[in-house]
Amino acid sequence: MLRLSTFSIAARCVRTGMMGVAVSTAVPGVGSLCPFPRAGVGAIATQSWVNPYLGIDGLALLAQGLSAQETLETLIAGDPGRNDRQVGVVDNQGRSAAWTGPDCVPWCGHITGSDFAAQGNMLVGASTVEAMADAFARAAALELPERLLAALEAGQAAGGDKRGKQSAALKVMDTEEYPYCELRVDEHRHPVAELRRVFEVARHQLLPFMRGLPSRRSPLGGLSQEVTEMLLTPPPFRPGGGGSA
Repeated sequence: MLRLSTFSIAARCVRTGMMGVAVSTAVPGVGSLCPFPRAGVGAIATQSWVNPYLGIDGLALLAQGLSAQETLETLIAGDPGRNDRQVGVVDNQGRSAAWTGPDCVPWCGHITGSDFAAQGNMLVGASTVEAMADAFARAAALELPERLLAALEAGQAAGGDKRGKQSAALKVMDTEEYPYCELRVDEHRHPVAELRRVFEVARHQLLPFMRGLPSRRSPLGGLSQEVTEMLLTPPPFRPGGGGSA
């Protein structure tokens, strides 16, 4: 098992219904193990002695109509490693629930509220999770990807993982089965800051493209001329820059 001594936030946007997770840890590639959001269903963050099936099976339970609390109780009851697990769950109605096992490495704990669950373990202190919750509340006017990133930045600024920093990820689902925004920094000295840099490029270049992709309701999609011309331009000369010519 891999211990993801991690801080994360799972959340829903009450305006759009987007579901997402933002996370950072001192292990490479956290984006492959912790965030499990699904459009129209919910969002789950699974960490500590991480069990990815808590995310996979939890989404299946949410899709059956169980609430966040019912889903969490079912997952924990069926997991023999529950004492070492940490899980945050948000359902598609904004109800939230979280579990911090008694054997998680301190500081460990969680805060839940309407539309979010923030949790962390092996942290400098409670201030990391508190800062994430506060930042999420203050950033209510932002679209969910940036709101989650703002919460993650606040958690990092308040201390984060007491071992250091290594990876970070942001995954948000909108209306489709594919992600609206999925960005990962798999290994970096300052992963949350690097995730912000990548997000600022994606905000100008990727997200406008995503909005025009084929959907279940509109199989052809529809990119504007402006977006098409932008994507035909070499990356350094696009809004947001980045890449190479």
